[in-house]
Amino acid sequence: MPQLRAPLSRLRRDSWFPIRFPLAILLTIGGLFWFLPILGLWMLPAGLLLLAIDLPRLRGPISAAIIRSRWSLQRWFRRRRRR
Repeated sequence: MPQLRAPLSRLRRDSWFPIRFPLAILLTIGGLFWFLPILGLWMLPAGLLLLAIDLPRLRGPISAAIIRSRWSLQRWFRRRRRR
């Protein structure tokens, strides 16, 4: 997404690590409590994406999950359009 390129490139800088890592942990934990009224399930993938910036072992599985979910969404939209 071109409109997100500038903010994400700033967020990926090493100087943002002290903010990015705790935020990623908090978002991931908040995503586990998605059933509470204020928190939501959206927090879990957002936290994992931020963690994948700092933890190289997560980059492969997270990018594979993103690709799989994108394919699934495209398939779902195509099926829905056919109806």
